[in-house]
Amino acid sequence: MPNQKKLTPLKAMIAAVSGYAMDGFDLLILGFILPAISSSLSLNSAQSGALVTWTLIGAVIGGILFGFLSDRYGRIKTLTMTILMFAVFTGLCAFSQGYWDLLTYRTLAGVGLGGEFGIGMALIAETWPAQQRNRASAWVGMGWQLGVLLAAIIAPLLLPVVGWRGIFLIGLLPALFSFFLRHGLEEPTAYRQAQTLKPRIGLGKSLAMLCRDRITTKASLGIVILCSVQNFGYYGLMIWMPTYLSQQFGFSLTKSGLWTAVTVVGMMLGIGLFGFLADRYARWKIFILYQLGALAMVILYAQLQDPTGMLIAGAVMGMFVNGMVGGYGALISDTYPTEIRAVAQNVLFNLGRGVGGFGPLVMGLIASHGSFMLAISLLAILYLLDVIATLFLVPKQQPTTEDHLGAIG
Repeated sequence: MPNQKKLTPLKAMIAAVSGYAMDGFDLLILGFILPAISSSLSLNSAQSGALVTWTLIGAVIGGILFGFLSDRYGRIKTLTMTILMFAVFTGLCAFSQGYWDLLTYRTLAGVGLGGEFGIGMALIAETWPAQQRNRASAWVGMGWQLGVLLAAIIAPLLLPVVGWRGIFLIGLLPALFSFFLRHGLEEPTAYRQAQTLKPRIGLGKSLAMLCRDRITTKASLGIVILCSVQNFGYYGLMIWMPTYLSQQFGFSLTKSGLWTAVTVVGMMLGIGLFGFLADRYARWKIFILYQLGALAMVILYAQLQDPTGMLIAGAVMGMFVNGMVGGYGALISDTYPTEIRAVAQNVLFNLGRGVGGFGPLVMGLIASHGSFMLAISLLAILYLLDVIATLFLVPKQQPTTEDHLGAIG
């Protein structure tokens, strides 16, 4: 269409990163303002927790729905729709009068956010050169951490000034900015070419193609294991680390937050480094390197008693534990054909995020019956499962030319 703006790799990157940053920003912001919401609306602990749970449930639903719509109707069209949906219902959260309407708005806002990761990764795969796709996908993965850091800065400063309703309205502004960045961009050339060559397929067939044969089923299972372990470790460590530092060393909330922020910075460095290394060497070998690094650093961190040592080790641990997310986007894009690429991204990653959501619960149970150090040490076992999945289930090939629209099977 003549009135559409040309889609460049840079514009695709901004569209993808801004959306995934909103994902991280939104979930952490909710954590900061939840006590204020609970006090204002007289919510009990179960209702407060449900706001987080249903946001994640909405994200899983949105991931499947919008992944399918993206494969069927276009990456840019669907990304624009998802951020607009998120913006509308985030804005409505500011005007909630009670538990049920806020729960509804939060769930629907989560549906909007759910499509961001997978569609953004598919967009990158179809606009960036094959030899740079790992690092480009890693930059999108860093978007989450940028959103987390932004939320950590904004929420404590502005919550006392504007209240929780004002925070929701402030969170609306980046979403609207992202909407206008995406609006009117053309679809990727690779996507448009694929649409002319192959007929559109339904959601049921899209999901079935994730397990269409033995090789593809193995790949899907392996990717879900990788995403599950990484998310389990991420949520388990990030949720419990401030509590552990406070109980073990008497850290204040501010000091615990500083130590946690250093870990997040390590995670960002790890994600970026993963993409760089995976473009230069075999990606599966970089996965193994990070998985073994995570195993070793988690065990080491659990043994440390010196706060300064924990500060340094926390950054290195974060680099390995969350750095692996830098490889998922390119791995999934290279494994599945264009017509189901966004569905594969959103379904497999969100399944992993759903499993990973149990990380804080499991680690909390272990810590309550033993110790936090024991919980962290047992977490290391999961990274051995990651190594096995990478060696025997996950595809090892990756494209080296622009002809990257094929897939396994």
